[in-house]
Amino acid sequence: MQIPFDQMPKNARVWIYQADRVLSVEEQETINTTGNQFLAQWAAHGSDLKSAMKLLHDRFMIIAVDEGIHAASGCSIDSSVSFVKQLGEDLKINWFDRTKVAFIYDDEVFMESINNLKQIISEGKITQNTLTFNNLVQNVGEFDEKWLLPANETWLKRYF
Repeated sequence: MQIPFDQMPKNARVWIYQADRVLSVEEQETINTTGNQFLAQWAAHGSDLKSAMKLLHDRFMIIAVDEGIHAASGCSIDSSVSFVKQLGEDLKINWFDRTKVAFIYDDEVFMESINNLKQIISEGKITQNTLTFNNLVQNVGEFDEKWLLPANETWLKRYF
């Protein structure tokens, strides 16, 4: 059962997938269409999952499940990961590259390799106040409050 993302409770579980590039309008339409189809049939042990999905910043796909209604099982989580992998193969998008960190710079989202962080920090492209995407949030409440944080409030604080 799919509902609008903004109707998800704060404790709903979230998964954030970061595309390795900017998504075109056509790709976003495809993702929304196929995502809605997937969520409409997504179930755990035969019970429909109350779920939602949204795309943000032309780069992020966020999927949420209200586990207060019915918890996502290992098999249902596996099916969502398979859905995202297949979507990536179809659209030639890597949703699983964890070596890139996304930031806001000059009002735009940019990504940088973890290997280059020290250099771009020393160049001043990233400062303590640079907004950084924290894709490790666990639920909608954390997503709302801690998904986008200044770099010095994330694991990057060790570089300053």
